[in-house]
Amino acid sequence: MSNKKRALFLCTHNSCRSQMAEGLINHDLGDRVEAFSAGTEKTRVKPLAAKVLQELGIDTSPLYSKTLEAFDGQPFDYVITLCGDANEKCPLYFGGTERIHIGFEDPSRLPGSDEEVLPEYRRVRDQIRQTLTEFFKKELA
Repeated sequence: MSNKKRALFLCTHNSCRSQMAEGLINHDLGDRVEAFSAGTEKTRVKPLAAKVLQELGIDTSPLYSKTLEAFDGQPFDYVITLCGDANEKCPLYFGGTERIHIGFEDPSRLPGSDEEVLPEYRRVRDQIRQTLTEFFKKELA
């Protein structure tokens, strides 16, 4: 049996921020945290979200959009909403775990070409990485 903590990251579409959080935490803290992601609605992983993870050497092949129902009955140590909409729509408790909200801006809503919005994807990726790494380091200390 694993001693890893289990974290579920939630966003509305499970297409950008929650996918980046899942990939980053599994890559950076995978020896101590097993990360998953879901949304209140199922769509697809945004190509630019995958691209900015791949820039860091993160394998994005396991990432796909899924809804909360995919995790029915599974226990989690942390359930973390990353957007205001998911914070409002998600249950207060998921599998007996209290939800935590750590919000980030949504780069997928920005107008412009891929080249124009790519720097914002990188900025949000880096912010997610820094904020969640600090959060888990405090929690796991």
